[in-house]
Amino acid sequence: MVFVLNTLVSALVIAGVALVSRKYPVPAGFLVALPIATMLVLPLAYLQHRDTASVFELAKSILVALPITVLFFAPFLMRDRLSFWGAYALGCALLPIGYFVHRALMRAIG
Repeated sequence: MVFVLNTLVSALVIAGVALVSRKYPVPAGFLVALPIATMLVLPLAYLQHRDTASVFELAKSILVALPITVLFFAPFLMRDRLSFWGAYALGCALLPIGYFVHRALMRAIG
């Protein structure tokens, strides 16, 4: 039941923002940048597992990951040099590098 709730809430949020993005791309961008997924995942993870330590570790991992995941958007600043798909592919290619940086930072801060 919790999995179905997770799926429904997540799908509705994503679909809603995608729908709004055509007519209102700037507010939609702001909504996507909000920690909506985090705001959904943290309480749902707590309700599912009832493990406070695990949820706090998850929140710490998210905090460390946030600035690193901005790497995905960096290629989109090169609008004149890259196509949409080129920027998207390069952004996706940068994410594994970001993951290893994140993993190293999480190990370093314990």
